[in-house]
Amino acid sequence: MSLKLEGTTILSVRHKGQAAICGDGQVTNGDAIMKSTSRKVRRVHHDKIICGFAGATADAMAIIELFEEQLSKYSGHMIRAAVELTKKWRTDRGLLRLEAVLICSDPTTSLFISGVGDVIEPDEQVLATGSGGNYALAAAKALLRHRPEMSAPDIAKEALKIASEICIYTNDNFVLEVLDTVEPTAPVTKD
Repeated sequence: MSLKLEGTTILSVRHKGQAAICGDGQVTNGDAIMKSTSRKVRRVHHDKIICGFAGATADAMAIIELFEEQLSKYSGHMIRAAVELTKKWRTDRGLLRLEAVLICSDPTTSLFISGVGDVIEPDEQVLATGSGGNYALAAAKALLRHRPEMSAPDIAKEALKIASEICIYTNDNFVLEVLDTVEPTAPVTKD
């Protein structure tokens, strides 16, 4: 008997020097909720990058581990690490069966990474995946256009809340991780 697990919504928002990834906590089997507090958002590479995942949890954790190895190898260069990860994912027979996708962000870049070779940087500052991903994406785009004064984490939470009110596979037990751009401070001078 094979389980058909669904119920992930992951949303990345970059806005005003911040990167926020928010994910819901629901995992379902068919039309039944199996877990409502799953944690699908993690910080990686010395807490400088946030990753959210959709798909099989064990597969996603294996992919995140491999991504961290590539980030270490390429000094935290996210795009290079993602490209090398997808090359390995597509050519290693043991990794080919892994069923997961990642959304990764830092304050300047967001990426969608999959096992079919995708490393996609979106045209806009928002990116989403999962069963409620399109609802969250639409809500985030609307908030960015019509409520630009909101912060990235506030947009991410509100958009995911809207998605949870529409998608039956998305709940409102959110995990939110936020990164801020570190502004260099001016040196202190003594008079």
